[in-house]
Amino acid sequence: MTMRAKWAMTVAMVGQQTDDVQLDGPALFARVLDGKGGCRAIGWDQARNWQVGTTGEVLWIHLDRTVTGVQEWLESTGISEPTAEMLVSNETRPRAFAEGDAIAATLRGVNTNPGEELEDMIAFQIWSDGKRVITLRRRRLHTPRDVLAAMDAGRGPNDAGQLITLLAEMLFTRMSIAIVTMNDMIDVMEKTGESGDTEKMLAKIAQIRRNGLALQRHMAPQHEALETISRDAPAWFETDDRREIKESIDRLRRYLEDINISKESALVLQDDIRARALSRSERTSYLLTIVAAIFLPLGFITGLLGINVGGMPGVEDGDAFWIVVWLCVAILAAQIVLFRNWRWL
Repeated sequence: MTMRAKWAMTVAMVGQQTDDVQLDGPALFARVLDGKGGCRAIGWDQARNWQVGTTGEVLWIHLDRTVTGVQEWLESTGISEPTAEMLVSNETRPRAFAEGDAIAATLRGVNTNPGEELEDMIAFQIWSDGKRVITLRRRRLHTPRDVLAAMDAGRGPNDAGQLITLLAEMLFTRMSIAIVTMNDMIDVMEKTGESGDTEKMLAKIAQIRRNGLALQRHMAPQHEALETISRDAPAWFETDDRREIKESIDRLRRYLEDINISKESALVLQDDIRARALSRSERTSYLLTIVAAIFLPLGFITGLLGINVGGMPGVEDGDAFWIVVWLCVAILAAQIVLFRNWRWL
């Protein structure tokens, strides 16, 4: 079984985790990787004073970047001031760069928090020098807890490169779920066809298109960030890790293509629904026009004979009413024949 398959199986087994706010200082959690897929938990005091010890151990600390003093602590660990500012900044366009023997990146993941929109993507900052991995977020994000659950189950990454690779992989996996959800909604609406509520369907399609645009807006620069990691990562980022990142880049490229297809499908469906609605409206207007045309001469005759003036013919004739009725029937029959010949009916 490949490492990717093992991680996927472990995450599926532990289920979806939530990055709940349980702060120890600014730390949401901290783990020391043992180099064998497992880890041990440590507190904030141990994490901030952690020193490289046993060969193969790597520190991973996940921080809430909104807590006061985070930037100062980052700078105290040897991270340059501009990089520390980037890691805690609200300017969260996806990007990545190498700095000496370290790598820093800002990525984004879909917002799966209850009651929030998928397209409102959450920023996720990463910094690593191969011995330490520091991740930061402002709002709740499921991905770090998913990876943590895999590590606690003994099936996690062995080193910093694998950890960064898995974090990126899980971010993109959730993106794929969002794309599949959009496609499923489009398929359901296509099957619903004319039986669905037009206004509700158009509103859903508009939402799908907005989601697609938001995902594409963040995933395109994210693709560039991964390319930077793959190309400029330091030596501790091993060949296998680079290969996994390249696979993630290919997957992200396919996701971008899928988003374009979803947007085009939504646009086609939207045009189709609007065309059907317009056709029904035009058909209704056409039928009303035909009905009006049929009853126009009949209304003229009955209106003319209904005027209350002297000299009206047939007033004293008992058969006059039925003569008028049959006259109207004859006019109606003649109109139907003419409309059919003219292909109005």
